[in-house]
Amino acid sequence: MKNIAYSKPSIGERERTYVADAIENGWGIHCYDYIYKFQDAFKNYLGVKHAIATSSCTGALHIALKTLGVGPGDEVIVPDATWIASVAPITYLGATPVFVDVLEDTWCIDPIEIKKAITKKTKAIVAVHLYGSMCEMDEIMEIAHLNNLAVIEDAAEAIGSEYKGKLAGSIGDYGTFSFHGTKTITTGEGGMLVTNSDDLFEKACVLHDHGRDPKIKKVFWAEKIGFKYKMSNLQAALGLAQVERIDELVQKKIDIFKAYYEELKDLNQISFNHQQTYVKNSYWMPTVILDKKFDRDGLINSLKVNEIDARPFFHPVSSFPEFNLSIENNISTHLSIYGINLPSAFDLSLEDIRYICDLIKEYLK
Repeated sequence: MKNIAYSKPSIGERERTYVADAIENGWGIHCYDYIYKFQDAFKNYLGVKHAIATSSCTGALHIALKTLGVGPGDEVIVPDATWIASVAPITYLGATPVFVDVLEDTWCIDPIEIKKAITKKTKAIVAVHLYGSMCEMDEIMEIAHLNNLAVIEDAAEAIGSEYKGKLAGSIGDYGTFSFHGTKTITTGEGGMLVTNSDDLFEKACVLHDHGRDPKIKKVFWAEKIGFKYKMSNLQAALGLAQVERIDELVQKKIDIFKAYYEELKDLNQISFNHQQTYVKNSYWMPTVILDKKFDRDGLINSLKVNEIDARPFFHPVSSFPEFNLSIENNISTHLSIYGINLPSAFDLSLEDIRYICDLIKEYLK
């Protein structure tokens, strides 16, 4: 029986060539060569002014929040339906995450709930583009402008998605990305922080490198206490090869989703990832929400018995022990109980997808 992975990257000859070159030659004065190339390629792809390669999306979020002045006593509005990484950096700075519910169709943060949550302590909004879906960025940016708030796009799961012709991560004050091994493009572990603001970029550069200001030429001089969130040259070599293939990789994810949709669209017991008419969803993770009468965990276990690795939807972050809040974010809760992420590894074949879908149809009978 074939084991079908939940996620697996696409690694080809270009990736192997670049990484081998970095191993052989990327040292000494060349230790940043692939990092610079990766950053340039990524910002050109997004159409933004600045990009900083980081060790993770979490690190990118931490730097972004710090440069925006988030600290003790501040509040940052976040969606409840997301992974802990979208929220943890807020707590690193002593600020308070304020959890709001998401929209029923896109599963992204609800602008109306953002408005309700704003107080005098609110400093920023983290807009998470979940599973490739896009937040309602026009509304969010207007709310932010009217209330003098910053917007950070957590585009970890949405590289290649577009909102009214603008790529995910290119709209807010900052955009952050993940290149974890499960993501559409990968560096193994890693991330990227992007912005169109010269001022925010300069602040981020200092924090990103242990507080060293590139304008000050003293060797080993730390102007302030910063962070160690740098990406290695080896990782950047892999990332450069991946971003040079980004259109191919995004299209493959879309094709995988479409194959699932064609097989399961006639089932009235499930609903799929949504795509607004003005959005291009890159469908990082094909996701279905089951009807309430079905046991989601039972389906996951049924697939696992057949060597198929599917995953549940994210838990509401507010429900984790560290927060343990009794918040009635009903949509986030519902999604966490009935949502399932289907396998989307790049080596997934049409036959694999049909096999998975046949098992789902059998279960839903």
